[in-house]
Amino acid sequence: MRIAIFTETFLPKVDGIVTRLLRTLEQLAVLGHEALVFAPHDPPDSYAGHRVVRVPALPFRPWYPELFLGLPRPRLGRELDAFRPDVVHVVNPVVLGLWGTALAKQRNLPLLASYHTDITQYARHLKLPMLQEPSRRFLRDVHNQAHVNLCTSVPMVRSARGLGIKRVRLWPKAVDTDLFRPERATRAMRERLSGGHPDDPLMIYVGRLSYEKRIDWLYAPVTSLPNVRLALVGSGPAEADLKKRFRGTNTVFTGYMSGTELASAYASSDVFAFPSDTETLGFVAMESMAAGTPAVGARAGGIPDVIADGETGLMFTPGDLGDLTGKLKRLLFDAAERRRLGEAARAEMLKHNWQAATERLVGFYELARAVQRLAREQVLLV
Repeated sequence: MRIAIFTETFLPKVDGIVTRLLRTLEQLAVLGHEALVFAPHDPPDSYAGHRVVRVPALPFRPWYPELFLGLPRPRLGRELDAFRPDVVHVVNPVVLGLWGTALAKQRNLPLLASYHTDITQYARHLKLPMLQEPSRRFLRDVHNQAHVNLCTSVPMVRSARGLGIKRVRLWPKAVDTDLFRPERATRAMRERLSGGHPDDPLMIYVGRLSYEKRIDWLYAPVTSLPNVRLALVGSGPAEADLKKRFRGTNTVFTGYMSGTELASAYASSDVFAFPSDTETLGFVAMESMAAGTPAVGARAGGIPDVIADGETGLMFTPGDLGDLTGKLKRLLFDAAERRRLGEAARAEMLKHNWQAATERLVGFYELARAVQRLAREQVLLV
């Protein structure tokens, strides 16, 4: 199958959407499919044998300078025609995805859209409340042009349907359990993450350092729990403000990590602290759990679809810093409970692999083609 993918975010940016795309492209190649990726800003020329088309873009300043908005160009239509796709997949359609949607509709191509980010919540966190209601209508109207819509967690399926989005299916979660595993733990990494205090309780956060991730909520546990250390792995628009906020605390900012270095960071920590209440899935929580490090996450968005409270990790009520601190304390200072949840988390993640998730995705591509054929036949009959 030949798949044209329009994505609002791609390498060199690193986030959950990019992680899913990279693993999917790898598996599509293994399964014998060919993709053409349209990506903004400065992506690599290819990935996993699939060609990547660079789309000129502008940074979303001043609100989110890490996010680049791809600019529509007539050349994209010519590239799409030359590729002759069997299906078009728009990932988190906003600007570039909207253009991909238009190109697919003009050519009467099967169209699948995947919903990864609730932009209505982001509008609130970025202090753009006037965009909340328009963004709801935008999400509904754009996604309802697709023959199939995918969400990355059961709660987000419910959320999408609540917005009025139709033809919604679940794109199964997956994680690389070969890369992320408990054996990656090292004393040297723990020294680094703890600022030279490897015997102290250590919690880690991995992801973008942005305001909607609620990282400032971790100030309460790191300042109130005795000798607890916090490692913040990643970078982003809130980094400077967070460094001011956490100045004088037992906090280490490491910058971005990836590959075996990141896997070692997860495995070398005691608890994954995940305060964000805007996640549609939470890949980083899955990676930590695969590494045998239990997570404490917010009871919001897609996180309840990843963490089974009291079985593979713990959950707290968003905004309740006492609850968050209490749950972190329970795992940081109870080695037996931490070990029990960590082993269960690892066992659960072993059930979710990228090949199975990608095979399901290919099935959804086939479904989009079938729905498109049916719709076309009905139009011809009329």
